[in-house]
Amino acid sequence: MKIIGLALICPMLLISMTVSIDPAQAAECTRKACIDVYVQNGKIIIEGHKGSGRKTSITHKPAPRTKPKLKVIPSPRPSVRLTYLAPEKPILRKPITRKPAPRRIVKPVSLSDKLIKLIPTGNIAHEPSSNAIVNIPVIYFCDLPGIFSTKVAIIGEIVDVTMRPSFLWSFGDGSFFGTTLPGAPYPNQSITHTYSHAGRYAVVMVATWGGTWSNNGVARAITGKIRKVSFATVTIANAPTRLTR
Repeated sequence: MKIIGLALICPMLLISMTVSIDPAQAAECTRKACIDVYVQNGKIIIEGHKGSGRKTSITHKPAPRTKPKLKVIPSPRPSVRLTYLAPEKPILRKPITRKPAPRRIVKPVSLSDKLIKLIPTGNIAHEPSSNAIVNIPVIYFCDLPGIFSTKVAIIGEIVDVTMRPSFLWSFGDGSFFGTTLPGAPYPNQSITHTYSHAGRYAVVMVATWGGTWSNNGVARAITGKIRKVSFATVTIANAPTRLTR
């Protein structure tokens, strides 16, 4: 039996399987909020920032007022001093000061949040699952969906995320096949491969995800792509022979 290793996989599979994007890239902003959706470390990052939100009241106390000084005015002296009369004591009245109502200042609070979404990883299946033979097509498929969609709420905004995969198959014998379909079991034959030699082959499938996100009815492209790799092995046998006279 021949062993066909991963050395026949195309060079593009040797690059990083994840595309990292700097989150500092420009986000889409409106008067209400800034929303950005991008890919980082194989994950979907949804960020939101809003400059105004829940209100907080702050009360400022007025500065204390200085009490006025009281001036005492003595009674005038009599012109004829027949008898001595003691001057009347003036009545001192404390002035009434009213405190102004405290002034309420409303200060806006800044809101920000970050959400993380994961893309599923698919498994490779093939038919026949065993006893495959040379010169007979092998049907391949995976359990990934043809579309991944999610709706999230962040800082009071609704964000719809939609991603679709494309597939690159390496069948282990130097043959490759690209498609946007995940494949399906028999009788579907959208992904098939025929081996001309018996052996054990390493099969690799790379699913590359890309898509869009929307907010308030406006759709935008997601920055970056996600690559997920799946592996499997398939054993191919020689066709049985019958000797006749």
